[in-house]
Amino acid sequence: MKKLLASVICLMLLCTTMIAEGEEAMSKLLYQGHGSLRIVTTEGKVIYIDPYAGEGYDLPADLILISHGHADHTAVDLIKNRADDCRIIQYTEALVKGEYRTFDLGYATVEAVQAGNNPNHDINVCVGWLIMLSDGITVYATGDTSTTDQMAELAKRNIDYAFFCCDGKYNMDIAEASACAALVNARHSIPYHMAPGKLFDVERAEQFSGPGRMIVAAGEEIALD
Repeated sequence: MKKLLASVICLMLLCTTMIAEGEEAMSKLLYQGHGSLRIVTTEGKVIYIDPYAGEGYDLPADLILISHGHADHTAVDLIKNRADDCRIIQYTEALVKGEYRTFDLGYATVEAVQAGNNPNHDINVCVGWLIMLSDGITVYATGDTSTTDQMAELAKRNIDYAFFCCDGKYNMDIAEASACAALVNARHSIPYHMAPGKLFDVERAEQFSGPGRMIVAAGEEIALD
């Protein structure tokens, strides 16, 4: 009986260890607030997207993505720690003479996509980001935008997590963002960049709808599975 009990305990400990290791192996995403995101890949690479809001800038950066030139997306100086080979990809490098570029970094492939609206964001100097991680997870961050011609095509990309701006002042409102989420048809649709001057607005977030709607609060980290 004691041997059987010991075997059961060992099996339970092994299962617990395997689950913990599996969680560690997953990519993770921290929503820092406003339009700022941080991804840690399965390889431990750290990607910052539009640094500006919230906390969580302590991890050494391997990649920094800047969607456009407005101050609430370009606070690169917040990221004091950077890997020796840290790369900063600005919108000016990602969109050149009307061509949206793709960057193969090994641990991720980053594709610039359309973003913009009138009169606040010139489509010629703004991008969104489609980030395909090495573990097969794809993340789409719209950046500052309204509906673009490309969004319907993105439905073919089987996106896992899609973030839609919805402040209704400088970008599309919640109704339009929800319609865009339906176009993109990601596995999880997440509102962000909800209100000028706020990290997060739960009332606006709850008004958003889309396939697999997920509400992620500022400061919350999720496992990308």
